[in-house]
Amino acid sequence: MPEGYLKELKRAEERKAEISQYLEKCLPERAKILFEAGCGHGHWLTSYAMENPKQFCLGIDLIAGRVDKANKKKEKRDLGNVHFIKAELGEFLEVLPTTISLEAVVFLFPDPWPKARHHKKRMIQSAFLEQLASRMEKNGLFYFRTDDRSYFDWTIEHLNESKFWQIKEGAEWLHEENTYFQNLMDGYFSVVAEVQ
Repeated sequence: MPEGYLKELKRAEERKAEISQYLEKCLPERAKILFEAGCGHGHWLTSYAMENPKQFCLGIDLIAGRVDKANKKKEKRDLGNVHFIKAELGEFLEVLPTTISLEAVVFLFPDPWPKARHHKKRMIQSAFLEQLASRMEKNGLFYFRTDDRSYFDWTIEHLNESKFWQIKEGAEWLHEENTYFQNLMDGYFSVVAEVQ
């Protein structure tokens, strides 16, 4: 194998070990959590955690500076029911303890990768929806919001094609709180789906 590939494998294993150690430290042995993928600066999840103090919440983001800002919000409000960590989505799900289930998963304005040649980089993919469903609590919910019509249609199509999810027409959004990215938008599209 090429040396660069082996180095990347080693870095990925180190990242996953760090995530795993953090999760062991911050999560109860068994928990049902609300999870936000791409939590940004933590505006939405911090607001949700404040209104739902009995709900355990966890947010991840790839950008360390965003995670730092999110953790400062949490600390300023002295919230013990929410945690923010730097992690890649696939690696996070891979090391999430099997005793932890997801009650709800929230995607707020993920990168739409608008060019067709980049669509494979979108977080919403068939394999991902199957993997996510396997970690969900019974009747667990998936909340997705974007300002990009193409990505919204893509997500609807993937949910409709998946045997693991059912779109809940007319379902209410879990919690309304303007985020940094939402404030930049003229409008957005939302969908809620339930695991099957």
